[in-house]
Amino acid sequence: MYVRGVGPRVAEMLAAKGIQTAEDLLYHLPFRYEDRQNPRSLDELKPGETASVIAEVRGSALLRTRGGPLFELTIGQGRFAMKCVWFHAGYLEGKFHAGQTVAVYGRLEQSRSSRNLKMIQPQFEVLPDASDDAETRLLEVGRITPVYESLGGNKLTSRWQRKVIFHLLEQMSGRMDECLPRPLLERLSLPDRETALRQVHFPPEGTPFAQLQSWSTPAHRRLIFEELFFLELGLELKRRRMKDRTGIAFATNDKVREAIREVLPFHPTAAQKRALGEIVADMRQPAPMRRLLQGDVGSGKTIVALQAMLVAIANGYQAALMAPTEILATQHFLAARKLLERSSHKPRVVLLTGSLDDDRKRANRGQINRGEAQLVIGTHALIEEKVEFDRLGLVVVDEQHRFGVLQRFKLMKKPGQAEPDVLVMTATPIPRTLALSLYGDLDLSVLDELPPGRTPIVTRRVPDERADDVWDFVRKQVGQGRQAYIVYPVIEGTKDDQPELDFSHDPEDGVAAPPPPRKKTSRKARTAELFNPAAQEASPNGKSGLKSAVDMYEKLRTGPLSGLRLGLLHGRMDADDKEVTMRRFHRGEIQVLVATTVIEVGVDVPNATVMVVEHAERFGLAQLHQLRGRVGRGAAKSYCILMTGPRVSPIGEERLNAMVRTQNGFELAELDLEMRGPGEFFGTRQAGIPEFRVASLVRDRQLLEAAKQEAARFVADAGAEATEAERARVRAQLKETWQRRYGLVEAG
Repeated sequence: MYVRGVGPRVAEMLAAKGIQTAEDLLYHLPFRYEDRQNPRSLDELKPGETASVIAEVRGSALLRTRGGPLFELTIGQGRFAMKCVWFHAGYLEGKFHAGQTVAVYGRLEQSRSSRNLKMIQPQFEVLPDASDDAETRLLEVGRITPVYESLGGNKLTSRWQRKVIFHLLEQMSGRMDECLPRPLLERLSLPDRETALRQVHFPPEGTPFAQLQSWSTPAHRRLIFEELFFLELGLELKRRRMKDRTGIAFATNDKVREAIREVLPFHPTAAQKRALGEIVADMRQPAPMRRLLQGDVGSGKTIVALQAMLVAIANGYQAALMAPTEILATQHFLAARKLLERSSHKPRVVLLTGSLDDDRKRANRGQINRGEAQLVIGTHALIEEKVEFDRLGLVVVDEQHRFGVLQRFKLMKKPGQAEPDVLVMTATPIPRTLALSLYGDLDLSVLDELPPGRTPIVTRRVPDERADDVWDFVRKQVGQGRQAYIVYPVIEGTKDDQPELDFSHDPEDGVAAPPPPRKKTSRKARTAELFNPAAQEASPNGKSGLKSAVDMYEKLRTGPLSGLRLGLLHGRMDADDKEVTMRRFHRGEIQVLVATTVIEVGVDVPNATVMVVEHAERFGLAQLHQLRGRVGRGAAKSYCILMTGPRVSPIGEERLNAMVRTQNGFELAELDLEMRGPGEFFGTRQAGIPEFRVASLVRDRQLLEAAKQEAARFVADAGAEATEAERARVRAQLKETWQRRYGLVEAG
């Protein structure tokens, strides 16, 4: 379709931003609005507010400072004036002229040199004057004006987008197909698609401004619901198709129950009994199980999964457990082998990881292929082409979000056999909102209580200057026969090539001149830097300014903790060295383990009672909670000490206060999701999180619940309330949505 203003070169620029069709452009919504009907006057504004201001240009100057060029713009209304300041902004020289009208948007601060307010690095737009065409003035002056994120360069500006989208809406008038059934829209009081798109881009007079800014107008709600509805509809159809596939109906007779009882190391909690009951009920069905076992750190997921695997083994099938790291896979292997020693049947347990030597890999693969290995534990090595199971009945995927959605299904697709059951296991408490979209095709079991004997962990926040007190406390605990972890955010004192640099980015409080302009870097590099505050703070010689595991291991070993047996563990060590170190720590040969976040998931040493996290302000909430979960795994009282540097951002303060306040992982996960958003909640784009155009999993929780209910209703009665034409349009939209945009499954 031809769109006025979009030629081949512009189309190429838009495609690079993911906008390939006219529909994509229409769903590229304003990220905010400016009320140019009733602009606020300078005399009513207060420091600390974020506001839009329309005023006249009074003057401008490019100042040369030691930190680089600083551009200063003075704008005014009557006798009131305000300064706007941009750092490293030589490109703005000549951009403004006295008498122009400009709109600026930013945070207001009190100027030190006068009573006037100022804005640092505001967004701005020069407004049209009498010399501009009538259409430009119509779209930008005397109305609520949409503001768009730039789509690239000086051409695809907010002003360009307003014009192109306005013409596109005119061009499409009366020709836009409705993709939702009319009865559904009426039930939820939502406008039709064309009305919603018009009102979102060009809000009619009288639209409440607060609703526009919070994306809660009926028009916004309609477009958000539409996107979530098709996500949930695809997931619902996927679940139902799975129920039609041929799986394995496992028997759960006395023989199976006795096999489970033999290996239980303790009396299970009510939550464990409930979860196992749900899992076994699924395993008895002839359709393949697809279930998520979700629990807080230390809630006993592994023993529940092992019991499920014993059900498969007792029925003559093989079970496989896939872990995200070799350390965790090895730990599962050792724990399973120890527990199964109690079993009268003594099933054979085999480990398969990438670091095994070729002869052992070949031997283990042979045992798996011949069915001699009943329980197979490994990493991604389990999904290599050479691995063939004889009779695979159950797959347990630990920390699934670290693998990505497609890898989750690779183990299932063995030709000529019934599909194995799949149990996804995660130690990251996932807020319900995220679970509905990420794991909407899975049934959910939750472990919401800790096994008996677990004592609460005392969490304290300690400033850096009290480090000597902390090391004295660690010595005291080791003197009582306990062990400790000390965790650092980086491996060594340089910022390059450090896999553990994965914390969330905090905007620092206060305003300082940003660093000089950087050389051009790849988008991937810029993204990595955005989420690496340590890298951002690096000095020119590459030193990050953060304490590192390698450096502090030497300093502690020869200084405050001299005489104790210290070990070092980080992501650059090879797998064998990591395993040796962890085994030595597990046996008590190492008293204090200095490490990076490589120990974040799954490391289980009951005798460890102290977790010290240095630069705790630089870690995300989920990471801090996982690290804290490495202690408190035995009966002895345990401690988590969060050491902080001299400067903590407001978001860092909020995280640390939450850690001290509660140990409830689900409460912390909700807060973490709100603070960081779903993408960074998992720290990876490969988490299988759909890339929404308009919806937000944090903001739109209620609409997601409604979308799930309506999707289930539509599938259950085959859209009986809709006409055949409406059902056909729903199917067509679903297919386009899932195949072109989400790419997660085919939708029939």
